[in-house]
Amino acid sequence: MAEPFLFRPDPPCLDALVEAPAEGAPAVPLIPIRTDALEAWLAEQPPERAAWVRAAGFTGRAGAVCPLPGDGGTRAGVLVGLGDGDDPWALAGLPRALPAGAYALADGDGADLAETAALAWALGAYRFDRYKTAPGDPPARLVWPAGVGRAAVRRRVAAVAWVRDLVNTPAADLGPAELAAETRALAEHHGARFHEIVGDALPAENWPAVYAVGKGSARAPRLLDLRWGDAARPRVTLVGKGVVFDSGGLDLKPASAMLVMKKDMAGAAHALGLAHMIMDAGLPVCLRVLIPAVENMVSGTSFRPRDVLATRKGLTVEVGDTDAEGRLVLADALAEADGERPALLLDMATLTGGVALGPNISALFTRHDALAADLLDAATAVDEPVWRLPLHVPYRAMLDSTVADISSTGSGRLGGAITAALFLAEFVSPETPWAHLDLYAWNPKTKPGRPEGGAVQGLTALYGLIERRFGA
Repeated sequence: MAEPFLFRPDPPCLDALVEAPAEGAPAVPLIPIRTDALEAWLAEQPPERAAWVRAAGFTGRAGAVCPLPGDGGTRAGVLVGLGDGDDPWALAGLPRALPAGAYALADGDGADLAETAALAWALGAYRFDRYKTAPGDPPARLVWPAGVGRAAVRRRVAAVAWVRDLVNTPAADLGPAELAAETRALAEHHGARFHEIVGDALPAENWPAVYAVGKGSARAPRLLDLRWGDAARPRVTLVGKGVVFDSGGLDLKPASAMLVMKKDMAGAAHALGLAHMIMDAGLPVCLRVLIPAVENMVSGTSFRPRDVLATRKGLTVEVGDTDAEGRLVLADALAEADGERPALLLDMATLTGGVALGPNISALFTRHDALAADLLDAATAVDEPVWRLPLHVPYRAMLDSTVADISSTGSGRLGGAITAALFLAEFVSPETPWAHLDLYAWNPKTKPGRPEGGAVQGLTALYGLIERRFGA
């Protein structure tokens, strides 16, 4: 039913950006306008046009449109509202809202708006329709705006579309083996090296926590390892939580919470999307991606509450709740990454998701103030909300165990996002520049350019951080 690989450097939504309109059908001009500039624009128009716009009730609200009549029943153009001008998604609803055909930004619009428009248009055209038996209506198309860095737009759109596709794919079709195939396809596209450790080989090669979490599933757990770039360059390592489905294990989730658990591999999807952007841009780094790919299921071989697990670092962990499995598999991957002393170590995971900050804001944890400042600056520059939460050391006592070196969940649920991050911190050396992003990775309802389903959080901000620190 499903395609063998979801990774595509040119996803279908990029087809909504075209070189030129079809012959004999000139592009309809789009006239973007801010709310505070509307009256001045109307004052310069013929009285009939100004009266038409006012009668239509157009105010310049972000995403609003007002077709302008031309001679013989044609469209002279379309007014497009930008609101106060700070909404990067203002044009994202247009590919599905406007009639089919080609459109082009009116002359005189700046390069900044042009790039924003191209990104919003392509992402607004995105659909997850691989299980639909009838194709939907094609989106309206935008002529590539002048002055746009097309490679950068294509890179970002491809990464976002792929992350969405991965998160949206049902767990039945995206198990650990399929996630491995996705990673291998990415490696082959970019000439990277790929290695995986599967099933019973995991404990034999000292990946005990990954194996413990995944051995309850009929689908064998795996450790996915991608390497790319010159070893003499700064080492950047990405770690992504790859829990393809989370039933909660023996501490079973309620049904309502299980409904979106196909998204529990969103950290891995973000790591892969970010890796694509880094490799596609040819950033001068030595990249490594580590993904523990497991399914947390219930069976006679499932790990249990109060089990004591070994880890790659040598620390023992008492299992407080089998539904807090992500931090266990990340522990092994972070220990391996930290052992190479990377110049930057980033992990992405749906650990506590939107509990602390809701579905739109990523939670950032790091010991390093300079790293936090750089990432927050990069996030602000691309309008991807990230909020730093404290690694509050006194809460570490909540993770004390009487029988093991550390408990996975500790003595209570209070401060859960913080204690989860403190648990991960145990597997990373204090001197390693490390940041943990706790993601929700799901849109509860559709908004322009962001359909209900898999959501991308912080991806472009993380890329911007890496580009600023290590770019040529």
